[in-house]
Amino acid sequence: MSKVRRSSSVARRAARGLGLLATLLPLAFAAVPAPAQDKAVYPEGVNAEIEAAIQRGLAYLARTQNRDGSWRSEGGRGEYPCAMTGLAGMAMLASGSTPTRGKYWRAIRRSVDYLIARQQPNGLIAAMSEEQQSMYGHGFSTLYLAEVYGMEEDERRQQDLHRVLTQAVKLTAAAQSAYGGWIYTPNSGGDEGSVTVTQMQALRACRNAGIVVPVETVRKAVQYIAQSANADGSIRYSLRGSSGGRPAITAAAVAVLYSAGRYDDPMATKALAYAKRTISVGGSGGHYFYAHLYLAQALYFEGGSDWAEYYAAMSKKLLSMQSRDGSWTGDGVGSTYGTAIALIILQLPYANLPIYQR
Repeated sequence: MSKVRRSSSVARRAARGLGLLATLLPLAFAAVPAPAQDKAVYPEGVNAEIEAAIQRGLAYLARTQNRDGSWRSEGGRGEYPCAMTGLAGMAMLASGSTPTRGKYWRAIRRSVDYLIARQQPNGLIAAMSEEQQSMYGHGFSTLYLAEVYGMEEDERRQQDLHRVLTQAVKLTAAAQSAYGGWIYTPNSGGDEGSVTVTQMQALRACRNAGIVVPVETVRKAVQYIAQSANADGSIRYSLRGSSGGRPAITAAAVAVLYSAGRYDDPMATKALAYAKRTISVGGSGGHYFYAHLYLAQALYFEGGSDWAEYYAAMSKKLLSMQSRDGSWTGDGVGSTYGTAIALIILQLPYANLPIYQR
């Protein structure tokens, strides 16, 4: 009997303890404040307003992609589908989407299919009947496909891209002029700065992705830029042309040199100083978007206060220029071009593309 009474007593005490615990637990948890709602975390310099503008721009590109996977310029200087598709694709990759993942993966995959199908037997990526200045389309397309290649997860697609990029690099090397530059079409034998920097950045992206790029082709291209430099740091339109410096081409040359890791090159330092003096956020002109596409890259690579101040001013300017449908119209070329460039600039802080990373 004594054992029974002791057991009953233990059970009663345990029950009282459990009852007390049940009373105290809600009070204890009530004293702890509920966790705050998670706030969106943006890269330095980006805020909710900028992010909203980016999303509107991306949605515009998604809506305006053609059924064949291309984009066109919608401007008065021709449609240039390969050039526009390469630029628009870069803007979408910059958002963090890839050929297999993310909100815009289908649009990216369709655009890649389009560009692969446009490669000519000689390696040129261009819609021949629509792109008279085909080396622009070739350069932007090669750059884009090289970035995609590094993100592709499907082995068969990787093989396709490797083949296309290898042939594209061969075409670029064969089209280089005796002086080391490139011009609008692959068989012209001429050269000028804007096409040259487009090819140089594409070659750098290919090399980063593991595609074999002839060292001599790169060496001659860098030499071409160096020989096109003026004493004030500017880069002229053509090595054999007038000596006047071109701000937009100068900014492009800096971006290309920096993306190749030549941060300490005195030529790049002088060229960047010239670009800062001659290209302003509040300016205008026929090459405004083109100039800022490359100046933004150069300043982002440089980092520091110059980049922070520039991005704050440029993002504000771009937001004021955005149309209600989410687009930007740039340099008289059209809304695909303007929207793609604006999005690339605004998304640089996200660092989703290897070619634009520090």
